[in-house]
Amino acid sequence: MKIEKIHHVAYRCKDAKETVEWYGKMLNMDFILAIAEDHVPSTHEPDPYMHLFLDAGDGNVLAFFELPTKPEMGRDPNTPAWVQHIAFKVKDRDELIAFKEHLEANGVEVLGVTDHSIFHSIYFFDPSGHRIELACPDPEEEAMLAKLDAVKWDMLEEWSKTKKAPKHAEWLHEKELSTI
Repeated sequence: MKIEKIHHVAYRCKDAKETVEWYGKMLNMDFILAIAEDHVPSTHEPDPYMHLFLDAGDGNVLAFFELPTKPEMGRDPNTPAWVQHIAFKVKDRDELIAFKEHLEANGVEVLGVTDHSIFHSIYFFDPSGHRIELACPDPEEEAMLAKLDAVKWDMLEEWSKTKKAPKHAEWLHEKELSTI
């Protein structure tokens, strides 16, 4: 048995229409499907909802639920805002910069470009407060990924024993981490 791919990833949103319009305008995602019911199919709980599906490219689907009868959504106060995020890949650094300029021109506050050595990223929040990352590969990504692949199990084993950052991939940070 083997998983084929992610069918969709679902998050909660504050406003269904605003979410569809924002992802369309800011990230050029197409609105592909909406489902709305008064009962949750899996639990049969009476609870109206709107379930949205957006085309995130290459067969990837990003979905949202608006839940008008539930308390206002929040985030886990024990998890830093930078941890939980949705990351999307873009073609290259030129495209990443174009997205950054587009987002900023439309009033979205953008952090980065951050150089993670194997890829470069920008970060921002959607109207519901979800952190979004756009990432492009570094030109040397394939070679770096091969080096990381060779040490991944050793790193995991060391981390599981010490809970301290293993030094197997220190070479990644030889390039100065920077924010432009």
